[in-house]
Amino acid sequence: LVAALTAGGRSRRFGSDKALARLEGRTLLSHVAASLAGCPLRLLVAPPGRYALPGWLPVPDTRPGEGPLGALEAALLAAEGHAGPSWVAFAGVDLPRLTPAYWALLAGARAPGVRSVLALDAAGRAQPLGALYHTALRPHVTALLDTGERRLRLAAHDAVTVPWEAVAQVSPQALFNVNTPADLAALEMGSSQ
Repeated sequence: LVAALTAGGRSRRFGSDKALARLEGRTLLSHVAASLAGCPLRLLVAPPGRYALPGWLPVPDTRPGEGPLGALEAALLAAEGHAGPSWVAFAGVDLPRLTPAYWALLAGARAPGVRSVLALDAAGRAQPLGALYHTALRPHVTALLDTGERRLRLAAHDAVTVPWEAVAQVSPQALFNVNTPADLAALEMGSSQ
């Protein structure tokens, strides 16, 4: 797997730079990065010079302001350029409870003809952030962006989903999304999911 961590958002709902918010003494950025540390190639899609993660290759967001879909396009392009056709584990700082076991679970769901692997949350919704995307999806993602589309969930094509029950067994808080300071406080208090 090629790791791709996006940290280019404006953090509007959070009110300050979410990537640098602290949870248990570490930044959200470092929590998510730790879940992907075992990947041989690690890409950080963020504005140039904004963050430094040792061992992570900075990748400029080729379409700033286009959200996670634009970051996914940049990650797929960079992954293909550095590793050829490959699977990209795509995450954002919103998900600080991702774990290596979570990524292994998704990786185990890859199959011939599948181009994206998404986990289902407790409500049965496929989660496009914290998912695997094959570099073969890059033209599809580019076409979406070229038409003005910004919804990341539309990137999932030829997808397979991993049931919530399987996710909960290996990483029950993996899909807890931190969008606001209240979300972060809830996570710190252990009151998530």
